[in-house]
Amino acid sequence: MSEALGVRDLAAQIGRRPVLRHVALSVRRGELVGLLGRNGAGKTTLLRVVSGTLPAARGSVRLLDRPLEEYGRRELARAVAVVPQQTSFPFAFRVAEVVLMGRSPHLGWLGFEGPEDLARARSALARLGIEALAGRSILELSGGERQLVVVARALAQDPRLLLLDEPTAFLDLRHRLEVLQVVRSLVDAGRAALVVSHDLGLAARFCDRLVLLADGEVLAAGAPAEVLTPERLRRAFGIDAAVVPGPEGAPLVVPLAVPSA
Repeated sequence: MSEALGVRDLAAQIGRRPVLRHVALSVRRGELVGLLGRNGAGKTTLLRVVSGTLPAARGSVRLLDRPLEEYGRRELARAVAVVPQQTSFPFAFRVAEVVLMGRSPHLGWLGFEGPEDLARARSALARLGIEALAGRSILELSGGERQLVVVARALAQDPRLLLLDEPTAFLDLRHRLEVLQVVRSLVDAGRAALVVSHDLGLAARFCDRLVLLADGEVLAAGAPAEVLTPERLRRAFGIDAAVVPGPEGAPLVVPLAVPSA
């Protein structure tokens, strides 16, 4: 499988504060990679760099076999969709309008949506089971419903690479599963995805590989069973944990205690 995302020796800072150091990772086409780590480990900063919204202090990022800096904004938006942790909406857009915004990079110079754009937006709503929300104002929705709409907008964008920053954070158990199942199906069809998650169990179940960040550096990368070990969880999260086989063979993390100082 060819590489959809390649990061080499990446460093980044916010203001004068270093956040990432010597980070290297890859996501191949047909692969779902989970990005794990405690709050402040650098996960969101990494997504900002690889999506082009924050410049790197050092290192390189390649998207779909090309350097990130070669992409214009419109071309980048056709290739990569981002689901951020939180999205604010200044106006009371209808849900259908928000999802159609995902088609903006694909529109012609007049900017009018055609039948294909409308069909992709309807399909995205249907895949997440939120067709009934189409006529409602985005400002009337719960946090979880709003997150599903943002994911639907990314699906309508029809990207080759998905970057998702805690996409299931506000969702109930059913919708967490549905979102990750949809992402998994896209990956199995040849797309690629990098997903930030604090749900270690779901990440281990759905992801092909995991990348564990600690203090701005990659502590471990590999298959879920290789990455989620008690020793690495203690170093990355500062907890004692047991790791046991889950019902489908993926490792299941059972937090035990925060070690005493």
